[in-house]
Amino acid sequence: MKSPKEIVDLMFSNDPYSNFLGISIESCGLGTCQLKLKVHEQLLNGFSIAHGGISYSLADSALAFAANSYGSKAVSIESSISHLKTVQLGDELVATVEEISKGNKIGVYQVTISNQNNLVVAHFKGTVFFSKDVW
Repeated sequence: MKSPKEIVDLMFSNDPYSNFLGISIESCGLGTCQLKLKVHEQLLNGFSIAHGGISYSLADSALAFAANSYGSKAVSIESSISHLKTVQLGDELVATVEEISKGNKIGVYQVTISNQNNLVVAHFKGTVFFSKDVW
């Protein structure tokens, strides 16, 4: 069986979108993951703040890596985000995953996104389905 790091590295190497965004893996383990992203100009919206999809995408990638870390292939079946503060050009975002519950088929995860000043800018909740397929 592959380790959480091996699974996350494999997923990341085949994830053009996370790589396009500039996401980096800070840490990963069973049911957990921490990712980082520096907000650059191409990630801004018409208000000159980070597009809401950026923090969502960061959290979604963190969710995927954390949920898949056990070895079963997991896919998101429901997710939501609450944006608490605006994200500016140059901000460094960190997404940290906490596993709320894990069953045989369903897992629930909370992702907290903070900036370089340790201010929480968003909360994301995701539910995944664990398939019978393995990494």
